[in-house]
Amino acid sequence: MDIHLIDGTYELFRHFYALPSAKNAAGEEVAAVRGVMHSIRGLVEDGATHIGIATDHVIESFRNDLWPGYKTGEGIAPDLWAQFPILEEGLAAWGLTVWPMVEFEADDALASAAARAAADPRVRQVVICTPDKDLAQCVRDDRVVQRDRVRRVTRDEAAVVAKFGVRPASIPDYLALVGDSADGFPGLTGWGAKSTATVLARWHHLEAIPDDHRDWGVDVARAGALAATLRRDRAQALLFRQLATLRTDVPVFDTVDALAWQGPTAAVDGLRERLRIRR
Repeated sequence: MDIHLIDGTYELFRHFYALPSAKNAAGEEVAAVRGVMHSIRGLVEDGATHIGIATDHVIESFRNDLWPGYKTGEGIAPDLWAQFPILEEGLAAWGLTVWPMVEFEADDALASAAARAAADPRVRQVVICTPDKDLAQCVRDDRVVQRDRVRRVTRDEAAVVAKFGVRPASIPDYLALVGDSADGFPGLTGWGAKSTATVLARWHHLEAIPDDHRDWGVDVARAGALAATLRRDRAQALLFRQLATLRTDVPVFDTVDALAWQGPTAAVDGLRERLRIRR
């Protein structure tokens, strides 16, 4: 069997900004929810049988206690924010497994689900459906892959290396050095994508990078400046790596059988009525 894991937060954001506004009889904005539901239905029609969907029920997580600049829900459009609970209720009504995250993030739930599913010998492949670069750290050979459904691109481990220049296990170290503006941490001064990939391709993790920068494979003068920054800000780099490292211990399911889609529930009629657009 194949397991499909969906980033519900990404899907809701994507459809909110891609679709025109649409409100139901109660005046609720529902266009993005309708778009996500249609997208998931398409996944099922294409043959997906075991599906899990993670959402950020709240945007903040334990990471906000670690770094004050970490992303928050500030600035999210009210019409978008109000659709999160509607989406979660709608997915559940359609008979899908949903993980609304509060203490952790949706990415943590996806990483945990991927690790647990990959451990089941009955699973042929785990497909994590999101373009989010954080999830690249979960890719394993061609058993756990990442799929961008919009661009119709699927990345196995070789494709992750081709894109970032490092193996999946080094993605948190990579993000710690180059930063992640979407998550709200800046990385280290001077460490760009190319130099970071060159260094980590050889040394893999922050702790293994030697002080002698002459062996880094980077222009010596530039490497000297990068080494000075790393010596000065190593503790901060380790903190950023902690922010970028996804948790794999979130309780998501006991067995992949729980992800089997059995069809809509009795609540689906109420869902259809709620998502009906006011004419």
